[in-house]
Amino acid sequence: MIKKLLFTPGPTPIPPEALLAMAQPIDYHRSDAAVTLIKDVLEKLKHVFQTENDVLFLTSSGTGAMEGAVANLLAREDKVIVIRSGKFGERWSEICTAYGIEVLPIDVTWGASVEPEAVEALLTEHPDVKAIFATLCETSTGALHDIEALAGLTRVRPTLLVVDAVSALAADDLQMDNWGVDVVVSCSQKGLMTPPGLAFAALNQRAWDAVTCSDLPKYYFDFRKAHQSGLEGSVPYTPAVTLLAALQCALNRLCAEGIRNTIARHNRLAVATRSAIKALGFSLFAASPANTLTSIRLPSEIDGKAFINLMRDTYGVTYAGGQSQLSGKIVRIAHLGWMDENDVVVAISAFERGLHAIGYEVPLGAGVTAAQEVFRKEN
Repeated sequence: MIKKLLFTPGPTPIPPEALLAMAQPIDYHRSDAAVTLIKDVLEKLKHVFQTENDVLFLTSSGTGAMEGAVANLLAREDKVIVIRSGKFGERWSEICTAYGIEVLPIDVTWGASVEPEAVEALLTEHPDVKAIFATLCETSTGALHDIEALAGLTRVRPTLLVVDAVSALAADDLQMDNWGVDVVVSCSQKGLMTPPGLAFAALNQRAWDAVTCSDLPKYYFDFRKAHQSGLEGSVPYTPAVTLLAALQCALNRLCAEGIRNTIARHNRLAVATRSAIKALGFSLFAASPANTLTSIRLPSEIDGKAFINLMRDTYGVTYAGGQSQLSGKIVRIAHLGWMDENDVVVAISAFERGLHAIGYEVPLGAGVTAAQEVFRKEN
């Protein structure tokens, strides 16, 4: 018998009460119970987003919220800065281009984080830039970006800061209100411990002012419709009711733990994982790694694709591989969502075992010991 274990940065493991909530008989999405459910979920999301702004949701993947942000904030003559440091930074650029928006790219080496000075220089050169599109955690590399520093640049300018927190919400710190971030988008299947299918967006007043000036086409992803419906405990179009029920259970967990404690837990798991990987003689791929996941640089003698397949097919352990030019060159181990210290120990011990199975010698137990030492000192 093989027990399947998931260590990917989305989807992530789901708490049992959330799974059970989805097994209940489905309800009508216009019922009084659905109104109560939607209002409760939207209120609890504010805690996770660290904001007093209203949060709206869409029935889509996180990319839907990203596209919605572009379509609702911008007008045809606008130009924007896009930080491209990996697959998902590039996605911002692709969406903007699809809507005919002029993109001023800041290309960052994969694995590195953007230098705020580079952003400031481009802002100074182009003071009429409408928005900066950034990523909290570049999931394809595991790199964390300094959103607080970027917000320091935009909140004293008319430029909006729009942040993709799809993978990192509730794992890496993002204080929307305290830092002055204008828009944050995310989704359900990462730190929110719910299956894929829900996307979220939070906008401050500056962002809503921009919405009133937008002339880009939009229908399903019209934020104004979603916002007004949310205030009434409703939705413009049929929602994923079962996913909302699961999300409510997951949010109950997060709110009981408290967002600051949740972020601290993710940091502890990340530090332990990084310590374990270094103890095994590997290096990290990201220069400034996020709490969300750890990206491991593989030596040339390890075929990353074959290793990922071996772990999944033989041991039931699923890590994520590299994307695009990193395919076969890195392994990504997530410590995200419904995970604790024991999960990290299992992930590392399985990693050690898999390396031995392919004939790559590492000191068995060294990674586990290093992780345990972090937990021992933290407790």
